[in-house]
Amino acid sequence: MQRIPLFILFVAFASIAFGKDERAFRYPDARKSDQVDDYHGTKVADPYRWLEDPDSPESRAWIEAENKIAFDFLSKIPEREAIKKRITELWDYEKFGVPFKQKERYFISRNSGLQNQSVLYVAKNLKEKPRELLDPNTLAKDGTIALGGLAISDDAKLMAYGLAVSGSDWQTWKVREVETGKDLGDELKWVKFSSASWMKDGSGFFYSRYDQPDEKNQLRSQVYNQKLFFHKLGTPQSADTLTCERPDQKEWLFSGEVTDDGHYLIITVSKGTDPHNRVFYKDLGASNGNVIELLPNGDAAWHFIDNEGAVFFFLTDLEAPVGRIVAIDTLKPLPVTPREIVPQSTDKLENVTLVGDRFIANYLHDAHSLVKLFKADGTADGEITLPGLGSADGFPGKRHDRETFYSFTSYTTPTTIFRYDLDKRASEPLYKPQLKFNPYDYATEQVFYHSADGTRVPMFISYKKGMQRSGQNATYLYGYGGFDVSLTPSFNPALLDWMEMGGIYAVANLRGGGEYGEKWHEAGEKHAKQNVFDDFIAAAEYLIAQKYTSSPKLSIGGGSNGGLLVGACMTQRPDLYGATLPSVGVMDMLRFQKFTIGWAWASDYGSSDDPNDFPFVYAYSPLHHLKAGCCYPPTLITTADHDDRVVPAHSFKFAAALQAAQSCDKPVLIRIETKAGHGAGKPTTKIIDEIGDRWAFLVKTLGMKIGG
Repeated sequence: MQRIPLFILFVAFASIAFGKDERAFRYPDARKSDQVDDYHGTKVADPYRWLEDPDSPESRAWIEAENKIAFDFLSKIPEREAIKKRITELWDYEKFGVPFKQKERYFISRNSGLQNQSVLYVAKNLKEKPRELLDPNTLAKDGTIALGGLAISDDAKLMAYGLAVSGSDWQTWKVREVETGKDLGDELKWVKFSSASWMKDGSGFFYSRYDQPDEKNQLRSQVYNQKLFFHKLGTPQSADTLTCERPDQKEWLFSGEVTDDGHYLIITVSKGTDPHNRVFYKDLGASNGNVIELLPNGDAAWHFIDNEGAVFFFLTDLEAPVGRIVAIDTLKPLPVTPREIVPQSTDKLENVTLVGDRFIANYLHDAHSLVKLFKADGTADGEITLPGLGSADGFPGKRHDRETFYSFTSYTTPTTIFRYDLDKRASEPLYKPQLKFNPYDYATEQVFYHSADGTRVPMFISYKKGMQRSGQNATYLYGYGGFDVSLTPSFNPALLDWMEMGGIYAVANLRGGGEYGEKWHEAGEKHAKQNVFDDFIAAAEYLIAQKYTSSPKLSIGGGSNGGLLVGACMTQRPDLYGATLPSVGVMDMLRFQKFTIGWAWASDYGSSDDPNDFPFVYAYSPLHHLKAGCCYPPTLITTADHDDRVVPAHSFKFAAALQAAQSCDKPVLIRIETKAGHGAGKPTTKIIDEIGDRWAFLVKTLGMKIGG
């Protein structure tokens, strides 16, 4: 065993200075190397480069020491255990996913309350007690194996499903008999960012994977050259047929979908996270088997809806920034000319399905759902009335089905599952949670404020009824602002605990997201990224100006791209916040593209490799804008050792640099979860523990009086 130098293991611990007689923290020793990089003539130091290897003895010692400090601090917060107990109580209610029907079977996801992973069930009708089909909780005692995806064969006899371990994006896919619940011998490895789609006859399915990586560095190494394969049932993975690849385009990602009639394979081709994509297709009945590049330009977003013979229906933003529905006749010569069916409206068209011979169009109206129906020829055909201001999702089904299902949720109302009868035009609750709290004790309002350049930005504000605008309310402001992602109202039991304690929860719908279509997204990407931070800072200033809160009582949080948001805003305006909670954030904007799938984010960020982009990403990179001698707000950084989306090195380096720069006695902690990843598939126990620690940290650092 390699010996670890004593100086690495030695760490001095002390308490946070909240009183005159207490000493400030002494953080773990983090060696500063002399690493300097030249970016197009600009020299940039990177003293904590060694933390990019989380498995080195030096890094492991640092990680252990940081966790010891963090958990030592958190364990001494008197309210911590009560907070976690209350979150657990609020979390303990039955939860369902949106069901879907295949042939004569219904497939339903259910969590009894505190199960680490939801269980998949199957039923022949909605009145009988469903039968357990797959319980991921039996696969690992600590709940760290999650169901990553599933696909049911056309005859509903077989299920392909993916398993993710410890939060990694890597998945292993298997095949299970629906009737017996037994697995077949098929096993597919090195699958990432892939769904599966069965051939009509059930002979096999299409899926996407990468070449086998270096297993030692599989959580850090870059991934390129995804390929689309066909797996024939009962054969080894080595015999899979290559369907589509582009060695000349290593950044392209492929997703295969067999049409409901079984005649075509639709191949959606994406380049990283760019919402603009390409569409190829293959006639599965043609003898030549050629892949036809139907929409090869990558100049718009194209989402396949369904087909009527050779006519394909798409949701697109081509010449329609907020989205429209078009038809493309594939029998006509290329290049194709789309025929408009449903024109764009004033609201963002988020997604569309074709069920019951109706297009079910889910719009966003100021970041909350509005669902409209259209006949196949585009004629308006009414709306699906929703229970209130919130988010609707789902609406699965086939063209001739007479029913569909959807979920509805808001910031203060847990998810309810509805069945919609397309003949009666009526919704009925199918699964309504039995609650141990009263949602009517809480309220959500939507406000609009103006950013630095005058742009009007929406924000949701939720709180327990009776809240007074005294300027003294502890407030948690959350944001994302990137990758065309829309933040819409959704329920989290832990937020009720926050509001029960007197806290306000605010969500700002920043530019860079998808709430108002592609122009809204473009206004917050690449060289315009500073707009996102300006929007978030303006949200904080609005909350203060309107006396919801004040700087000492205001905290900000966000994860992934939202972690970048928090990092950028706390380095630009450290005076504005009473606490900051960056989670799994992209903190090193000069090297994000060097790890796993990071290169894919250049569509939104740009890249330091490009001399035109470098000045812009360097201008806001959180890691590079920490200033020695500055007093930063109390900060709790959270990350996980198995995060292979945003590798933990981002948070490690940022924490080390922030601790070195901190000039005052406000705590800077990093909480490093084990056997967890970017967030997907995280066990319930780990979720509750982490959120409980966040709320406890805020109770302490914001000086909250529980119930006040």
